[in-house]
Amino acid sequence: MTAPTARQSLPLANDLGKNIDYELFMDCVHCGLCLGSCPTYVETGNENDSPRGRIYLWRAIADGRAPFSAEAESHMNGCLECMACETSCPSGVQYRHVIHSFKNDQARTHGPAPMLGWLQRTMLFNLTPSRNLMGWALLPVKLMQRMGLGWAVRLSGYFLPASLRRMQEIVPTIAPYHHLPEFLPAIGPKRATVGLLLGCAADAFHPQINLATARVLQHNGCDVYIPRAQGCCGALHKHAGLDNDAAKLAASNCTTFDALPGGMAGLDAIVSNAGGCSPVLKDYGHILENHDAAGPGNVFGKKVRDIHEFLAELGPVKPKHRVNLTATYHDACGLAHAQKIRSAPRQLLGMIDGLTLVPLAENEHCCGAAGAYNITQPEMSATLGKRKAGNVADTKAQIALTGNVGCLLQIDKHLRDGSPRIWVGHPVQILETAYTGVAPFGLKIEKA
Repeated sequence: MTAPTARQSLPLANDLGKNIDYELFMDCVHCGLCLGSCPTYVETGNENDSPRGRIYLWRAIADGRAPFSAEAESHMNGCLECMACETSCPSGVQYRHVIHSFKNDQARTHGPAPMLGWLQRTMLFNLTPSRNLMGWALLPVKLMQRMGLGWAVRLSGYFLPASLRRMQEIVPTIAPYHHLPEFLPAIGPKRATVGLLLGCAADAFHPQINLATARVLQHNGCDVYIPRAQGCCGALHKHAGLDNDAAKLAASNCTTFDALPGGMAGLDAIVSNAGGCSPVLKDYGHILENHDAAGPGNVFGKKVRDIHEFLAELGPVKPKHRVNLTATYHDACGLAHAQKIRSAPRQLLGMIDGLTLVPLAENEHCCGAAGAYNITQPEMSATLGKRKAGNVADTKAQIALTGNVGCLLQIDKHLRDGSPRIWVGHPVQILETAYTGVAPFGLKIEKA
């Protein structure tokens, strides 16, 4: 965990922690049933690194009984926001509002992600959320990889400052980019009309996932609209306490999708394949409640469906091609805890002939990606990433699947030096293979 910064503590609170209903603090009865589900507490054994500890700490600061010190910030910033505690809590404590109260006040008093340098913050909040800028920034890496100089990309990391080296190390082998058209027709009888969200960093690092998602939707009888003007969902900003910036991005996406033929009303769903983004996308109504776009925000949020959730509700078309592989599946926190989506991905994978799904130990234990956590809290992120990679390797599976690109990047990074090599991807990529018979980028599948 990042060491506390050497700076003066703020005085006892006068306006800290006043941005939420105080009763949200009181909902926690400190029973401790959340402790075993909290990845940071499991690793450190420190009560301040547990959900109930952080609730008590932020309440003490709000009450004026404790200073807003660098040490307190360190414990609060150590939270992954994985929401595993909410899953395990029998009292229904809404922990997400407590941690967001802290993030709001931290952004207001010290700026967002104050443990980062100006360059990292610029990259995180200005470069990463832009699909186009990310594409240009990764162009030299992609060219070197195409020329067979991937080793040079890895070697270059040793000459970078530690903070930038950690960001460079997570870059995967990037597939050729496919520019999707703004409209793709259903294959077979039309069953639905959907809008497809491309994401930002996800589209830059793993563009083949969006291509696979579009094709899977087509094979399930969907007309697919893919507006070019769409942008970042705002999750990075929201989780950093930058609510106004998140609202601007949300409003822009509402305008973009409402400009489609028939508007948002003409869409049966707005589909996302990023488990970490979908909870924020579904919350647009709340994010925009005090803005002019409150009405469109409500409509947008109610239309959003995770790809697994949408296909399960639609009734998936059974694929025709066999995929002879052994796979394991990691429950991304944004899917399992924030959206309660667990069975749908397994249901879809279970339709594929030849695919064997083996269980993964500590399945719902966070992998340490957690949005920007691997940048803001690199030590704890690496600890959790290695733990997750070890569990994946123990399954002896040939491939590891997860429904969120952040988890995919994190698990792939920590499996990269393993032997035999385990391919890491999104369930839609294997579904696309089952529909088309074409193996996904970087994976060889033996024919029966």
